[in-house]
Amino acid sequence: MPTCLVHPLPYRADPLDYFSAVSQAPGAVLLDAGRPTAQRGRYDLISAWPLAELAPAPDEPADAFLQRLRDGLARLGVAEPPADCPLPFAGGLIGYLAYDFGRRLEKLPALASDDLGLSDARFGLYAWALISDHLLGTSQLLFHPSLAPSERERLIVLFERLAVEPARPFKLLGAFQADLDEDGYRQAIARIQAYIQAGDCYQVNFAQRFRARYQGDPWSAYRALREACPTPFAGYQALPDGGAIISLSPERFIRVSRGQVETRPIKGTRPRSDDPRQDAAQAHALMSSLKDRAENLMIVDLLRNDLGRSCRTGSVRVPELFALESYPNVHHLVSAVTGELAAGKDALDLIAGSFPGGSITGAPKIRAMQIIDELEPTRRALYCGSLLYLDVRGEMDSSIAIRSLLAKDGQLCCWGGGGIVADSQWQAEYQESITKVKVLLETLERFCD
Repeated sequence: MPTCLVHPLPYRADPLDYFSAVSQAPGAVLLDAGRPTAQRGRYDLISAWPLAELAPAPDEPADAFLQRLRDGLARLGVAEPPADCPLPFAGGLIGYLAYDFGRRLEKLPALASDDLGLSDARFGLYAWALISDHLLGTSQLLFHPSLAPSERERLIVLFERLAVEPARPFKLLGAFQADLDEDGYRQAIARIQAYIQAGDCYQVNFAQRFRARYQGDPWSAYRALREACPTPFAGYQALPDGGAIISLSPERFIRVSRGQVETRPIKGTRPRSDDPRQDAAQAHALMSSLKDRAENLMIVDLLRNDLGRSCRTGSVRVPELFALESYPNVHHLVSAVTGELAAGKDALDLIAGSFPGGSITGAPKIRAMQIIDELEPTRRALYCGSLLYLDVRGEMDSSIAIRSLLAKDGQLCCWGGGGIVADSQWQAEYQESITKVKVLLETLERFCD
């Protein structure tokens, strides 16, 4: 099998300087482990100047688009990193799936307004990446064998002679405003609970959107957000119109490595406190909450079913249930579901059978998505979609795009939500939807005029 070329660079735990060298380039993308502050992620991936960009046509079915992604990988060709240099990416696809890509996978109503006009997906096909391994303390350029020697040399010079650029201007033109007021939120929760009482569903993830106008470079906004709230599944993707995907996600969606599959759903949240005793009490309350455990278990069962569509029969397991993970602003209840890809199935089959993630839809999934479309006035766009890479070997890792923003057409949008069940109290759910994104909104509001 053809072997990728690898060129070592000085290790940087923080990827910002390396990415700043390409942040204005076409197709610039960063998948960010949040180091050195966040501790759970291992790799950063940086790339730009894709060989091709792929987005679905307006009426293109999901299976046709996913096949085009496979065809793109086949054109690039299978390759492996050197045997003495194991890396997660050997060239391939990096990009996003919007939540609304789910409309191409399932029949859903079209009630919510598509006022942002974001493409349902956008991937670049990349023949190089700058990969930092925070476990081994290495940073290196990886080149797919198909990349022209002249381009390899250009990239080596670019990163070896790194000129750190100052942050470009960014400002908000006003504070964030919610699309829903408290009464509108209360009415939506009451409607969800009526559906639950009628036996339509067990749990529905409901979200509200916050918006502000902005000017300047979204990359500067990402830098400020990363400093305030580093997370292990963060990412930044430049969009062709000068906008960007900005994600500070703490949640893995699906990882595939050598045919082994893992998903890590988050369901259950408590705010952090500066008082150590109060903070410990919040963590204990979350861990002992029967309501949060029940919500988490519903989603674990849903994901076991989703993974079972593409995994070998009998291989799906739950090795971790109700674990505590803590971030700068919140504590989370997290579980793990694992499996083994079935013969003849690949990572895109897994996506087709599992997207969007159960932790941000509800149970049963399709009915929950129908209710979301009825009650959320606008489409989710990026929110609750996924940032991911999929390389030429079939290796994949992906996030759930929560704690995420979309910068587009001079507008910055951010969403916060949570799972609603029969005994949810609307006031607590309303506050939780704000708590989850408060640090993001307040950080950017420091850039107001």
